[in-house]
This record gives sequence, C-alpha cells and structure tokens, in this order.
Amino acid sequence: MVEEQTFRSDLFYRLNVFPIYVPPLRERKEDIPFLVRHFAQHFARDMTKEIDSVSAETMNALVNYPWPGNVRELQNVIERAVILSRGPALKVSMADLKARTPDTSGDVNRAATLEEMEKRHILSVLEQTNWVFAGPNGAAARLGIKRPTLQFRMQKLGISRPQKS
Repeated sequence: MVEEQTFRSDLFYRLNVFPIYVPPLRERKEDIPFLVRHFAQHFARDMTKEIDSVSAETMNALVNYPWPGNVRELQNVIERAVILSRGPALKVSMADLKARTPDTSGDVNRAATLEEMEKRHILSVLEQTNWVFAGPNGAAARLGIKRPTLQFRMQKLGISRPQKS
C-alpha cells in the first residue's frame, strides 16, 4: 500500500517496529478451551457468579465452530453464556452457534455475505464508469468514498481490472 501511495509511509514505519502475525482463531483450535475458561472465569467474577465447569458437548461445539468474528466473537458468546447460566456449569446455547454458522452447502438461494454484496456493488459501479476511479463521475464519487478507500476495498475484496483482449 505504501508503494501504491494508498498508505502514508511515515505512518507505516511508525507502526512497523515489530510486526506480529496472529493467526485467526479457526486456525488455532487448541487455544479455544483455554480462552473459554479464561472468559468464563473473568465474566463470572465480574458478575459474582460461580462458573466452574463446561460440559464436553459444549466445549466440542465451541472448538468446532468456525469463529468468523474471531476472539471477540468467542468472548461475546461466553459473556452471554455466563449471564444466562444458572448454576456452576456454563451453558452455551447451541442454537445460537448453529444460527451463526453460515450454510455453504451450495444453496444458490442462500443470503450473500456483506463482503460478497460489497464486491458485487463495487464491480457494478466500476463497470458503469468504465473503471474510472477518480473525478466527479468516477466510481469513488458514485460510491461516496475517496479514491484511496476504493482502492483499499478493491484490494481487500480481490477486485482487479480485467485484462483487455
């Protein structure tokens, strides 16, 4: 992005002192039981509740869930479970997890994700403007965003100009 002049180089070098890559939660399932216990104890202490166990069925469901919202989503699920649990066992609503799991079984009529909708919309506007990004009639103006923001979103969504044949 610095090379494309879509990110300030001075800011990049201020932030890039020691880069750290943290894989998403779905790639480190072995961390989930520790995080569940940590969040359960933390929220139980804050709410003056006694939560001292998690059933194997609940833990398996939590470990096998894809966690698209990463650690923050897990934290929210556990906080909700602590609030709703009666007694010393953490009760996570399996219906909540199943309702959150996207069904990608090839159903043509399934609801599109926000990212898919954003990609379609940006592509549509780019085609309408003949891939002109800037200017009063450019794609960025039609989308109500700045050109660097459009370029960043295109990169994030994997949108590139088609090759002329």
